[in-house]
Amino acid sequence: MSRRSLTLAIAGLATVIGIVITVLVPVPYVILGAGPTLNTLGKDSKGAPLITISGHQTYPAAGHLNMVTVSYEGGPGSNLNIFQALRSWLDPSQAVVPESELFPPGQTAQQTQAQDTAQMASSQQLATAAAFTQLHIKYETQVVVLSTVAGYPASKALKPGDVIQEVDGKPVTGQTSLSSLITSRPAGSTLQLTVLRGGKTLTVPVQSKSSGGTPVIGVQVQEHYKFPFTVQISVGDIGGPSAGMMFALGIIDKLTPDNLTGGKFIAGTGEITAAGQVQPIGGIQQKMVGARDAGATVFLAPAANCADTKGAVPAGLRVVKVATLSQAVSDLEAIKAGKSVPSC
Repeated sequence: MSRRSLTLAIAGLATVIGIVITVLVPVPYVILGAGPTLNTLGKDSKGAPLITISGHQTYPAAGHLNMVTVSYEGGPGSNLNIFQALRSWLDPSQAVVPESELFPPGQTAQQTQAQDTAQMASSQQLATAAAFTQLHIKYETQVVVLSTVAGYPASKALKPGDVIQEVDGKPVTGQTSLSSLITSRPAGSTLQLTVLRGGKTLTVPVQSKSSGGTPVIGVQVQEHYKFPFTVQISVGDIGGPSAGMMFALGIIDKLTPDNLTGGKFIAGTGEITAAGQVQPIGGIQQKMVGARDAGATVFLAPAANCADTKGAVPAGLRVVKVATLSQAVSDLEAIKAGKSVPSC
């Protein structure tokens, strides 16, 4: 074989090896695209209402209040290659992001899915609480111990599952209330905590400790809610917290005679707090695409995400900026009446 032929053969072999490696070796990126949308006023895949309310009067609801989702391709254990990533990078309806944005280092896809499922369950509770707050329906907030921090006073006094009801005889009405009661006394003070444990009410003394100049007891808690009637939300295997606002709007629509949509196709996204604050989410560009593809003409977006919508709003979609659930309700009423509303 001549030197020229040998050189060409080696170069050709190197090219083939390079292509094979490029195709077979996965890259640490994830492709985001528009996912399915579900009408919170409609039915699930089995024909059952997405939101079911029992124990309270409900009203017929028409139109669409759609939650939106993001689909992804890639992640731990996947075979996403550089060609797929580059193709999606050139598609304006998709996004290519580092794998670490969706999957923390050392966390498997199954662990992430379990976390997303837990966040969805929490968002449904928060949505119900936010809707009840908006409608002035009373409910009980419980502060439940999730875990304690080793080396801090609470680790020897509190147990997971304890419900903290009072601090020094003052009622605990939420996480903020608990923090305020702990920090109201100097570090080193002995606090008398009234807790519900296994159906029994106990008084547990806990001495606070300074951490960064702030009195703490070293406990991680979560708010649980006891509602006067039942609200059930069924979305299948969809996870994550970002449908909270749309769940809350769907609940409000079903509990009030005034239809929020006015027959329009409304979609939106945003995490929700029990107090009704609408918080930012990820993947809003893909969610807008999914909403418009489903037929939405109005999209409710968290105010903090407005900058992310610039230059990415699909034709025919009106993006409305909302910061609270109360504002979202007011904006929908204004849209029905043909009035102007704040836009991104």
